[in-house]
Amino acid sequence: MTQLPDLLANNKRWAQEVTRQDPSFFLRLSHLQTPRHLWIGCSDSRVPANEIVGLMPGELLVHRNIANVVVHSDLNCLSVLQYAVDVLRVEHIIVCGHYGCGGVEAAWKQTRLGLIDNWLRHVQDVAQRHPHLLTKGMSDSQATDRLGELNVLEQVANVCRTTVVGDAWRRGQSLAVHGWIYRLEDGIIRDLGLTVARENGLLDEYRRVISALA
Repeated sequence: MTQLPDLLANNKRWAQEVTRQDPSFFLRLSHLQTPRHLWIGCSDSRVPANEIVGLMPGELLVHRNIANVVVHSDLNCLSVLQYAVDVLRVEHIIVCGHYGCGGVEAAWKQTRLGLIDNWLRHVQDVAQRHPHLLTKGMSDSQATDRLGELNVLEQVANVCRTTVVGDAWRRGQSLAVHGWIYRLEDGIIRDLGLTVARENGLLDEYRRVISALA
């Protein structure tokens, strides 16, 4: 089992290797943060955002929580979103879920886990909005995968409905919101086909993608 001193030793080796390859890397990084993308993803330790899209530190702003949920009363998420859009002027917001998500599975099976049950209620709400896409003939695995997709689409919609994103579009800022999902078994990201890049552009795109799942 990895111990805390091992992590510190790993960090030292990593920093030394990065410096060997690029002696000025950390100096540049300390003075500049210019990501063009905000990633809203799941806290799952198997989904390291920077690594799976091949970006270095400083190139991707990341917010993560259980089951990649965007709630309009979550000031943590909204603060990251506002900083990304208004201060860093990111051009793309990516909501990325993943197949095999434990939070989504718990929401689908209504597994009692404790305090987190209240958070996962948001994912259960998604399932209740789309009963025709979660049929009785599905296995639990199939239903969980489908709910994971629907949850991403719903969170994209929630991002688009925030005042932060709405205000950015109204002032003509270039900003697009995308829905992706990652498969642990092969490391590949799938674009779910929902991209919204303008005010009043959500409804038609959302309906089109939901219809394609039916």
